[in-house]
Amino acid sequence: MKAKILKTELEYNEACERIYNLINSSESAIEPESAQGEELELLSLLVEKYEQEHHCMEAPGPIEAIKFRMEQMNLKQADIAPLFGGKTRVSEVLNGRRTLTLKMITLLNRYLGIPLESLISGNKDIKLEDQNKEKLLNISSIKDFLNGTRAAMI
Repeated sequence: MKAKILKTELEYNEACERIYNLINSSESAIEPESAQGEELELLSLLVEKYEQEHHCMEAPGPIEAIKFRMEQMNLKQADIAPLFGGKTRVSEVLNGRRTLTLKMITLLNRYLGIPLESLISGNKDIKLEDQNKEKLLNISSIKDFLNGTRAAMI
């Protein structure tokens, strides 16, 4: 396969198939400086670029992140109850009846390694009142900071 910028899903799939074939073509490891190693590295970069542009994945919401980590670590709600302040509170959070507190977020990150971004970005309930939002947006440095991709969060 000739390496080039991937522009279509077909080209993307072909590159992925070539990467798979290269990885499985030999029982021994591919040497990075070899022709196969260079091709593998180049194709990997092209696939990564295509995926970033076309298969954008957002970080999971807090509940999904917690449940995913529990599954990974083979944990039950009772196992993580100390991080939440009790069994009832775990159930309330995981069923969406209670939001995570700063303490819970910190403990989940520290003891289970759940990324902070996953624990805080999914909370769409936290909004600024319109009058306070207007006050902030009248400050030029804040307005400049929020222009662009961050504007969607406000």
